[in-house]
Amino acid sequence: MSSDIDIIKIAAIVLSLMVAIIGHEIMHGYAAYRFGDSTAKDAGRLSINPIVHVDPIGTIVVPLLLYISGAPFLFGWAKPVPVNIRTVIYNGGYMAAVAVALAGVTYNFALAVAASLFIGVVDQPTSLFGAFLAYFVMYTVIYNVVLGVFNLWPFPPLDGANALRYISMQFRWQGIVDLLNKIEPIGMILLIIVIATPLSQWFFMPAMWMIDLLLR
Repeated sequence: MSSDIDIIKIAAIVLSLMVAIIGHEIMHGYAAYRFGDSTAKDAGRLSINPIVHVDPIGTIVVPLLLYISGAPFLFGWAKPVPVNIRTVIYNGGYMAAVAVALAGVTYNFALAVAASLFIGVVDQPTSLFGAFLAYFVMYTVIYNVVLGVFNLWPFPPLDGANALRYISMQFRWQGIVDLLNKIEPIGMILLIIVIATPLSQWFFMPAMWMIDLLLR
């Protein structure tokens, strides 16, 4: 029985993570499409077919290594959806670009809240399918919150940095734009430093608060 539960748990983890990261990317493309940019649609990236969104490293290797190493939570990413942000800005201005940048995060937080509403319904499963649903709902909350909070960090090329850039352009805060442009070449290095050091505890603290609230 325990082996069945383990398989069900792994299946729920994989499915909830894929729903979180693939949906995140689709929403970027869909938001851009609403502002007249059909780049993602023309590339077939508004499809829910997971194959077109899989990034070998971010969708398979990284989550697998984290699971094997016993990490407290899994993490990953899908292949970025192509967006012509100049078309978006031309049609909707800088705030439209902000909407595109935050579309994925908005999806993640909305899905986490929606999943939390089902916690009380599935928290005492009486069958294997019920156990799968319970795990799926729980991990849907966890992964969407973690992914949403992570993407709000102000490090290029994350969504938070992109949104901050376009907000700064809208209000002509040139100093912030210049700062983001300056750190962009080392953005990934800064990101790795934060993730690989105790700094991650501070940056992920809002995620822990939200997860505790939604799963309570």
